[in-house]
Amino acid sequence: MRHLSRSLAAVAACGLLIAAGLAEAAGKTPGHLKKGARATGAEVRYSDSGPEPLLAKVFDAIEGNQLDLAMQQTEMLIKAYPNFRLAHLVMGDLLLARSRPLMSFGEGGGSASGEKIADLRDEAIVRLKGYRTKPPADYVPRYLLQMHPEQKHAVVVDTQKSRLYLYQNDQGTPRFVADYYITQGKLGADKAREGDKKTPIGVYHVTSSLPRKKLTDFYGSGAFPINYPNEWDKRQGRNGHGIWLHGTPSDTFSRPPRASDGCVVLANQDLDSLSKSLQIGLTPVIISNSIEWLSLDDWQSERSSLLKNVEEWRSDWESRNVDQYARHYSHKFKADGHGYKDWIEQKRKVNAGKSWIKVGTGNISMFRNPGKEEHVVVTFEQDYRSSNLSGQMKKRQYWIKESGRWKIVFEGAA
Repeated sequence: MRHLSRSLAAVAACGLLIAAGLAEAAGKTPGHLKKGARATGAEVRYSDSGPEPLLAKVFDAIEGNQLDLAMQQTEMLIKAYPNFRLAHLVMGDLLLARSRPLMSFGEGGGSASGEKIADLRDEAIVRLKGYRTKPPADYVPRYLLQMHPEQKHAVVVDTQKSRLYLYQNDQGTPRFVADYYITQGKLGADKAREGDKKTPIGVYHVTSSLPRKKLTDFYGSGAFPINYPNEWDKRQGRNGHGIWLHGTPSDTFSRPPRASDGCVVLANQDLDSLSKSLQIGLTPVIISNSIEWLSLDDWQSERSSLLKNVEEWRSDWESRNVDQYARHYSHKFKADGHGYKDWIEQKRKVNAGKSWIKVGTGNISMFRNPGKEEHVVVTFEQDYRSSNLSGQMKKRQYWIKESGRWKIVFEGAA
C-alpha cells in the first residue's frame, strides 16, 4: 500500500508538472483582456471540439490521486482519438506507476526521445491552458471590428496559446462558435523573411482551397493558403510565401505547439470542421501573438468611431473639396506609384473637370491589425459615379493612427 501511495503521489506530481503555468485557470479574469476592461461574471465558454475536455479530466484525476479513474479517462481518450500520442504517453506513465514511483513526466514513453517527450509535455500544457482560460462570453477579439454580410465567419489565431477561434457573423456582431489547438512556426511568430520558420502576424484572407488529392500526405486532409505577404507586409519589407492553414499526416493526430515552417496546422478532424466555414476570398484570418479582448460595449464604440472616419472620407470625396479630402491621407501614403503629394495633385486635376461626384461604399469590413503596428484594414465595394466617369470596384485601404487621428496610408483594388 505504501508503494502504491508513493506511485500515486509521483503520478500526481507529474500531473502538477503538466499543470505548471496554469495559474490563470478558469474562474479568473484572463490577463489578456484590454486594460481597464472587467469581466462581468458571465459564464466561461468551453468548446467540445478536440480532446481537451477528456484530457482535463485525466489530469484532474491524476492531481486528485485517483489512479483508477485516470486510467479509465485515458482509455476513453485513446478510444476517441486512437493516434493521439499524448494520450498514449500518459497511459504509459499510469501503467508504469503501478510498478514503481515516477520521477518525471513521460517515463512511460519507452524509447521516445527526450525531445519528443518535451514536445508532448508542451502540447499538454498549452492544450489545458487554452481550455481552462477562455474569455468571458460577452467579450470579442478586438480585431473583428466589422464583417460585411457575405462574410459568414472569421478566424482569429492566438499563437501564444496555440489556439484558433472561429466566430460567426451574427448580423454584424461576432459570436463564438468553436476553438481548436494549433501548431505554429518552429521559431514562433512575427514572420519577416523567407525561411525564418515563423508564422506571420497580421490581417489576412483565405485565397484558395487545395484538396487532399492535390497534396502530399504531409498536409493531411487539405490546405487553405492565405495572402501573406499582404500589402502592409510588403511595405514593411517582409517577404516569403506559402503560408497555409493545413492538416496533419494521416498517422499523426497533432503536432507540437511549435513545429511548422510558418503555417498554422490543425488536426485533420479540426480542419475538416473548420473548412465548412471558410469562404475563398472572403474569410478573414487574423493571426495575433496574444489576443486582445473587448467587451461588446467597448467594441461597439471603437467600431462606430472608425465607421465615422470612413464616412467622412466618402463625404469629403463627394464634396470635391480636395483640401478636405486630403486630410484623410497620411503623408506616408503610397499607391499605384504615387506618393502623397502626387496623389493629391492628381485628384485636384481630375476633380477640376467634374461638376459632381457620388461615391457609394457598400459591404464594408474592418479588421484591426493585431501586431505592434497600429492599423486597420478596411475593404468595401466602391460605386463611383461622376459627371464624366463611372465605375465599380472592390477597394482595400490601410488606415494608420497619426497624431491621434486615423489616416489612409495605402489604398487599391482588393
